[in-house]
Amino acid sequence: MKPADFTLSAGPTTCSSKTLAALGSPIVYHYDPMFIEQYKATEAKVKAVFRSSSDLLLMQGEAVLGLEAAGRAVVRPGMACLNLSSGVFGKGYGDWLRAWGATVHEIDVPYDDAVDPSDVERALEEHPEIEVVAVVHSETPSGTLNPVAEIGPLAKAHGAITIVDCVSSIGGMPFDPDAWQLDICIAGAQKCLSGPPGITMMTVSQDAWDLIARNPEAPRYSFLSLLDWKIQWLEGGKFPFTPSVADVHGLEACCEEVLAEGLDNSFARHSRAARACREGVKALGLRLWPRSEDIMSTCTTAIAVPDGLTDIQVRTHVRERYGVMISGGQGAGNLVRIGHMGVTANTMYPVVGVAALGRSLLDLGVSVDLGAGVEAALAVMSQA
Repeated sequence: MKPADFTLSAGPTTCSSKTLAALGSPIVYHYDPMFIEQYKATEAKVKAVFRSSSDLLLMQGEAVLGLEAAGRAVVRPGMACLNLSSGVFGKGYGDWLRAWGATVHEIDVPYDDAVDPSDVERALEEHPEIEVVAVVHSETPSGTLNPVAEIGPLAKAHGAITIVDCVSSIGGMPFDPDAWQLDICIAGAQKCLSGPPGITMMTVSQDAWDLIARNPEAPRYSFLSLLDWKIQWLEGGKFPFTPSVADVHGLEACCEEVLAEGLDNSFARHSRAARACREGVKALGLRLWPRSEDIMSTCTTAIAVPDGLTDIQVRTHVRERYGVMISGGQGAGNLVRIGHMGVTANTMYPVVGVAALGRSLLDLGVSVDLGAGVEAALAVMSQA
């Protein structure tokens, strides 16, 4: 099968030519002084992208590694945790917490909705023993956004630390760990940064380190160990294991690009691409998956699949007939997603996604207004 002409998935996303070139840079010894200098420069750029003053860790593995490592570092058997479940990844984190022996209190909302901060406040008041609050900021499979800016201060006032999945948030939408009083934030480069998928970016606050230090279950001498990174790298200047030189090259390049653009400009670009996609989808005559546009993420547009079809049928047709790769809902429901992240939150990409989806549905027997959909998407993208 030939490569897709357009990858409009929910990640990994298309990389820029600069990032691709960086990924192909010569592999050097990880203790070469030149690489150490570059590694520290990359850390500084990632911290600038996060807008965080907390310690930064670059763990060698896709962000699921960082999410597991953060939980294992913090959670001990019997610890009371509050898990906020509004989608596939939020629900999955609750399963992890239970597997690690935590006593889990959970707020569940449908996968087309977002968590209400008042429910979080009530749960914290009813269960003063809660020490950890776990939440997903941008639930990519369902295209929804949780109000982490409000949840963070509630947890901090209660004395609990937060574990925040911001994998698809960083670089594409406002995210402010310090102002929002967040503790452990885990991101991936392969979403709105259009970077390599093999590296985790993580910020860790002092409150989180204090809790980890009190946890006898926190991994040591392990690929999952945050303490190894703190003691060996942050304090001792030695890597716990060999980092992927290529991924560091790629991460630095994609961070350089978004910082050169300006974070606020990047947020605005992603927001415009999301509006274009949403307006196009609505003009086609389709239903957006989230219950309200107020809770929609700007990194991907989730669309309910019309009755009588499955997401697999639709995605397969879009890919095979029109060369456009879009995503399913990963268990969130019968939906498809058009991604607009990083490179693909530019120019005509959202229009291509709307056009390919609309034409495919016509091919599959669904009545949509293709012309209106394309025109609506173009109208937004034409705005300065």
